[in-house]
Amino acid sequence: EPLVDNLDLRLDSGDTLIVTGESGAGKTTLLRSLAQLWPYATGTFRYPCDANETMFLSQMPYVPLGDLRAVVSYPAEPGSIPDEDLHAALQKVSLPQCSKRLSEVADWAKVLSPGEQQRIAFARILLTRPRAVFLDEATSALDEGLEYTMYALVRAELPDTILVSVTHRSTVGQHHEKHLKLHGGGRWTLGEVEDDAADLVKQP
Repeated sequence: EPLVDNLDLRLDSGDTLIVTGESGAGKTTLLRSLAQLWPYATGTFRYPCDANETMFLSQMPYVPLGDLRAVVSYPAEPGSIPDEDLHAALQKVSLPQCSKRLSEVADWAKVLSPGEQQRIAFARILLTRPRAVFLDEATSALDEGLEYTMYALVRAELPDTILVSVTHRSTVGQHHEKHLKLHGGGRWTLGEVEDDAADLVKQP
């Protein structure tokens, strides 16, 4: 059965979209399709395609081997970002203690907690400054306070970046303007976040 049937959606600079739906409705599969990680999809998707102009963040961010500098700098090459910029980004995502460990080599996927890894992923957004970001449950390991801080940072520092979030948390909605809800079987509704209680646009 179709994942999303007959959806034509355009997002311009600074637009924000939250994607919700019951478990199994296809939220993560949709994001994987957009990231070209799911081969069983048809349709057209256009997005900024120059180096690092589009970022996809999963629930468990990729943690490369090496020192912490490489972990925070990813997807940029280690050493390509000044340490003072790394320090500033870590401070903003409430990880100042990591600033003193940039040269430390460890298995950081095991050393860092899931919440710390997710905050480092947000630091990467601030450092990379992409034109579009797709986040799949990217704050699932954070409490509501840290979640608010991470999204507020991105919206304040990157106001022109397109932001698309897949989530089951209602608290994420306050950082977005548009709402795409998947109902399964290809059915969907689309509207504004503040109009969620009102009638939404439905697929033809």
